[in-house]
Amino acid sequence: MEPNYRRCISCRQVAPKQALWRVVRVYPSRQVQLDRGEGRSAYLCPTEICLQAAQKKNRLGHALKTAVSPEIYQTLWKRLESPQVAANTTPHNQIRSDLESH
Repeated sequence: MEPNYRRCISCRQVAPKQALWRVVRVYPSRQVQLDRGEGRSAYLCPTEICLQAAQKKNRLGHALKTAVSPEIYQTLWKRLESPQVAANTTPHNQIRSDLESH
């Protein structure tokens, strides 16, 4: 995997770190938060399909090795509904073709 690329925990696609949402289990408090902090991280595509799978199958909880509160999922759903996210979302097939060109 190239530097600054991460893998979505739901669809397993590799994408630039900036194109994914970061969920962090902060060390040493074990508190789960979005975007910032040092500790164990999981990355998620900003798409409805990936968010549904992550929530339904507890993929964030498994990746972070801790319970993820419903508030985290609510915040992610709100982000997904934001018009700004919809404009900046890169479809999975576009990410794949970008990686193949490298």
